[in-house]
Amino acid sequence: MKAIACLAVGRLKTPHWMRAAEHYATLIGRFVRFERMEIKDAPGHFALERRIDMEGKSLLGKLGARDRLLGLDARGQGFSSEGFAAALEKWWEDPVRRPCFVLGGAFGFSGELRERCDQLISLSPMTLPHELARVVLFEQIYRALSIQRGTGYHH
Repeated sequence: MKAIACLAVGRLKTPHWMRAAEHYATLIGRFVRFERMEIKDAPGHFALERRIDMEGKSLLGKLGARDRLLGLDARGQGFSSEGFAAALEKWWEDPVRRPCFVLGGAFGFSGELRERCDQLISLSPMTLPHELARVVLFEQIYRALSIQRGTGYHH
């Protein structure tokens, strides 16, 4: 079975975003093995650069050596839904590497994590709240899987 992972800084806290994310995660799980991982936000009493570095190291510590790291960044490559479905299929062409989407903390990625990313992708050129970005990502993954399988979800 194909697999996808999502690694994020921080927990979903707002009930409606939690329900929406769980809804789409369940739908995704019908098609592929879907692993979700979260790390804690770095403590706010540290300087900004230190927090970004701490979160980056925590994220890197959760990654497997063969994960295809896809960092979400407003400056990354944008896709149409059909283009994202095609890209996901292409990322699976290497059966050894699992697509792993990573959502950084509120202040972005560390340089070390950015260098480790195989590709930066964008959900929107606009900045999105982290909880909303996670839900949008999950919905777009589900939509991509639906497009690949020709279900009626995507018109």
